[in-house]
Amino acid sequence: MATDKKVQNYELMVIFTPVLAEDDFKTAQKKYTDFIKTNGGEIVHEDAWGLRSLAYPIAKKTTGLYLVIEYSAPTDVNAKLEIQMNRDENIMRHMVTSLDKFAVAYNNRKRSKNLTAENA
Repeated sequence: MATDKKVQNYELMVIFTPVLAEDDFKTAQKKYTDFIKTNGGEIVHEDAWGLRSLAYPIAKKTTGLYLVIEYSAPTDVNAKLEIQMNRDENIMRHMVTSLDKFAVAYNNRKRSKNLTAENA
């Protein structure tokens, strides 16, 4: 069976362990954006939220470093990405969400409003 090379839009949210130094957090961000790019994906938007409180403790930790990446990629990239994230002991949780055209339009509107609000 041939692999499906259809390009889809996705949003990846990763929660890294809060003990990472800022440089290590930036290195981890680059690692996953580079991984998406080298596997045929394109980064639409990247947003490092930084340290946030968790809704419930994970591995006795109450905070985590959040990273959200919006990207478009062939559908087979997510399986490879999942393997990489499961091997990374710095990641406490991760979630990939498939975005439909309405979600993509919503994110674009939200970003453009934020940009105009920051410039005002």
